[in-house]
This record gives sequence, C-alpha cells and structure tokens, in this order.
Amino acid sequence: MALSSERFGALLGRTVKVTLKCGVFQGVLQHVNPDRSLLLRTVKNLETGRSSPGVKMFFGREIVNVELLDEPDSGKGTAMLSECTSAVEGNKQADTGPADCSPQSSPCVSLESQLRASNGLKYSFSEKKEEENVEYTVVDCFQQKFGPAVLHLKQQCVVSVAGEGVNLCRHGKLSWLEIATKSRIFLFDIFLLGPQAFKNGLQMVLEDKNILKVMHDCRWISDCLFHQYGVLLSNVFDTQVADALQFSMATGGFLPHRVCTLQECLMQHLKIPSKWDAIMKCRQQMASENPDMWFLRPFPASLLKALALKAMYLLLLHSSLMDNLMSDLTAVVHDYLNAYRTESGDHLGSTKPTCMELPEELRQLAQIQKLRREKAIKDYRMNEDGLLIRPAMESKDPQKDGDNRDDRDCFPTSKAVSQITSLYNQDVRCQEKLENQNQVVNLWKNLKLTSGWPYEPDF
Repeated sequence: MALSSERFGALLGRTVKVTLKCGVFQGVLQHVNPDRSLLLRTVKNLETGRSSPGVKMFFGREIVNVELLDEPDSGKGTAMLSECTSAVEGNKQADTGPADCSPQSSPCVSLESQLRASNGLKYSFSEKKEEENVEYTVVDCFQQKFGPAVLHLKQQCVVSVAGEGVNLCRHGKLSWLEIATKSRIFLFDIFLLGPQAFKNGLQMVLEDKNILKVMHDCRWISDCLFHQYGVLLSNVFDTQVADALQFSMATGGFLPHRVCTLQECLMQHLKIPSKWDAIMKCRQQMASENPDMWFLRPFPASLLKALALKAMYLLLLHSSLMDNLMSDLTAVVHDYLNAYRTESGDHLGSTKPTCMELPEELRQLAQIQKLRREKAIKDYRMNEDGLLIRPAMESKDPQKDGDNRDDRDCFPTSKAVSQITSLYNQDVRCQEKLENQNQVVNLWKNLKLTSGWPYEPDF
C-alpha cells in the first residue's frame, strides 16, 4: 500500500521510540529513506540514558517496532509509523525533485506559504504552465545517488558551487551544498550526509586543480570548508571579484565603492526576469528571518528549486563575465588579424618580423582607457577615497516602466528561459558567444570612430 504524502508529512518532526534488536532509542523523526531506514535527531538511548548529539540513522533491518510518543493515542501513532516504515519502499521518491510535505502539520508548509506571499510575490510555484522545469537531484544518502554524482563531477572541467546554512564560516553550520554542471544539478544535503560526504569524494572534487569552481564571494564558504571539513578550495572563479574587475575595466581603471550581491550580478549581466529575482530575494529574506529553516526536513520544494536556480545561474554568469573580461583582448586580436591583410602591403617589405616595438593596435588601448575614464567621471559620483559610487541595482517591473516594456524586452524571454533551463541538454555558452562578440566589435568600432583613429577595419 502506497503511503500518502499527508500521512508521511504528519510523522516528520514528531518524537518517536524506536525498538531495535540491540536496544531502545528515542528521538525526533527527520527522514524516512526508501530502504526503510529512519533518520532521527536528538537521539537518546533509553536503556543507558545517554543522549547523542546530531543525527543518527537506524537501518530498517534492525528495527523491531516504532512508537509515536508525543500523541495521546499511541496505538494510532504506532500504526501510522509502522505503515510508514513498511509502505515507504513502495512509495519511493524519484531521484529528481523534492519530497512532498503535509499541507496541515509539516513545518515546511508555513515557509512555503511565506515564500509565495512575501513581498507581494505573484509567481505561483504550482502553476506549471508558467513554471519552467528545472531538474535537480537531491543527494541525501550514500547508497544510491552519492557515488554516481561524485563520479559525474570528477569528469567535469567547470562546475558551479554554492552553499547554504547559518553563519557560513568556521563558527557556523553548513546545511546544503549546491553543485551544477552543464548537464546536471546536485543538491547535497550536508545536514544529513555529515562530514563523511567530503571524505567520500566531495573534498576530492573541491580540491581538484583541473576543475574550475564558479562561486560568488567564496570567502565565507572557503573558511567554513577549511576549518570544519579540512577542504582547501582551489581553482576558483569568483563572480563577485570578476564583476568588480569588469567594472574597473569599463570605467578605465576606477574601482567601485562596494561589491555586488549575486542577485545584482544576475540582473546586470544576465538580465534575469523579475519573477526569478523575486524568488531569490524572497529566499534570502526568509533565511534572514528564520536561519534555522535550512535544517528543516523535508525541505520545501520551492526552496529546493531556488537552490537549483542559483547553481544554474552561476554557470551562466561565469560565461557572461568571461566574455566581458575578454572583450578588449578579442577586439585587439581582431585588429591584429586585419593589421596587414587589409592594407596595400607596400610597407611590409621594410617591416621586420622580429620588431618588438609596441604596435599601434596595442597603443590604442591607452586612448580607450582615457575615453572610458572620462565617461565614468560623468556617469558616477566619487567618494573621498577616490572610488566610484555604484548605485544599488533595483529590479524593474516591466508593466510599470515608462517605455511599457514587457518580458520580451529583457533576457531571458520565454524562449530564452527555455534555452537556459535546457542548459543541461546543450551548451548555452556557444549560443551566447556570437552575440557577445558582436557587441564587443561594435563597441570597439564606436570607440575608434570617437577617437579619430586613422583607418577603419572591415568588421
């Protein structure tokens, strides 16, 4: 008999008594695995009176009886929980997607309602017509999903990494570790897996110098991973640093007075729709109001989707920032290619191939920097430290914009959103590169015309 989601959710978070072949224990039910094993926190050995901190797993083959202690009708509770441990095997959850939770008694439901209601959020997570399908894999046990996930990650060249928890540093607590590749998104439940997750393969991936890890503001999670799990992150591309460097390049060498949040970077470089921005902002607000939400199990489906989106967007952000940072190089190399082949060639006989004098194409970078500085001084205010005051990014409601723009005017459109969510079926970076290169060439062309350079290459 399949166990309904209502009965399953009604048992989670309740105090239970578990009788094993070798002892009797009491604890709060956190999770029921497909193999009928139970996960309890605040566990106490009723025979010795000793309590165990953290989370403890009880395997189904060792369980003799389970009783629900915090309900007057203990017989009813025992029957429900016995049904849970026996029927859950026939009610296995798919590898991709979150578990259901009770709309009446599960603590995650109130969070789900808050996420839908806060900040006037109009986007409904249950409206499948408007909702793009983001596939992800929740890795919360070692037996079935952990090994294949680590094996897949070890075969990658670039992955995105993000973490969620309370006060992420050496003094805090890590709950979720999100890692995305171009074809998969994995949400590692560190709260359930524990430090063994890193010893069993995640440490090898995070320390691998041949795998580029895309992160945003890696300072905090780097401190947490090193001091709590002995993980020394290497080969990291930090999107917060890259955004500051891109700002400096675009303003001719000026630095901003502050760094950008991930949401601001996504809005600026990817032009994400307002509904996705609202989801991520709402998640951040909920986490600040209730930090312990990261340790609720089962975790709300909508928040799991937000974690998956964050990891997915980090990969796209890396691609966009790399194109921006490489724009000057792309333009100068383009001029190098046209330096001789578009000219008459009469002067080539007097030019020595070994001449190491700085070419005109590279000298023109100084003029570019000068033009950018002049424009930056006009566009930004400067503080007493000589840093440009960077205004905070604000999401715009397309219906309220003066030019009456709709969602089709900002990336991604409905078609582009489909391209983003199908990132894991094709390489989106190749699709974006041509457009970005065209923008770079056009910008370079306009700058040359402004500075009065002597010749106009064939673009």
